[in-house]
Amino acid sequence: MGISELAVLRWLHIVAMVYWLGGEWGVFQTAYNVVNRKLSMEERRRHMETAYRIDILARTGIILLLPLGLHMGHFWGVQPLGGIWLTGMWVVFGAWLALCWAAFIYRETDTGIRLTKIDEAIRFVVIPALIISAISSMLGYGPFMAMEGFYWYSWKILIYALMLCIGLYLRFVMREWTMMFRELAAHGDNPAVENKLETSIRRSRGVAYMYWVGILSVAFLGATKPF
Repeated sequence: MGISELAVLRWLHIVAMVYWLGGEWGVFQTAYNVVNRKLSMEERRRHMETAYRIDILARTGIILLLPLGLHMGHFWGVQPLGGIWLTGMWVVFGAWLALCWAAFIYRETDTGIRLTKIDEAIRFVVIPALIISAISSMLGYGPFMAMEGFYWYSWKILIYALMLCIGLYLRFVMREWTMMFRELAAHGDNPAVENKLETSIRRSRGVAYMYWVGILSVAFLGATKPF
């Protein structure tokens, strides 16, 4: 027996989910050293660099999960769009992923900030589209099949979209950190900026816990397909 296309997609989906969950945990733990005033600025910048290098894997996983899920959904008959639509979908998401990586590569520059803002703007389109599609499907209007045994797919899309909302907020936080570190590098010690960094990590802590629960919920629905 050969390896089916669906099996390969499922494997990639699992890998993307692992990078998403593990990457977010790594970024969160590294953030404690980013805001630690007892460390030298050079060491804090090294931790910031580590956080970005971990985060790009999480961002990659987040973006890939959606086209992988939609592609598998077509095999399962849960979403009706296939053929040329799937090809176009992969082209669009490939371009989005390239943009995300470009923003990472140029992260310490004004160009990187601009690319990051474009990446964030895309999410303002994707998130409402997913939420509307999921709720519409659960109400019986499509585009996804939502009936006994298939409700899990629409719920998974909905929770994934809500997790993108939280991820978008955390993207804002990391972009803010980049700008604050540039301020510290340019003008030296600044208590106001340091206080803002500490407030940012405290505010993000509770959000991150909800994020992990949501990510695990998405994985649970995909693995068990309970309803």
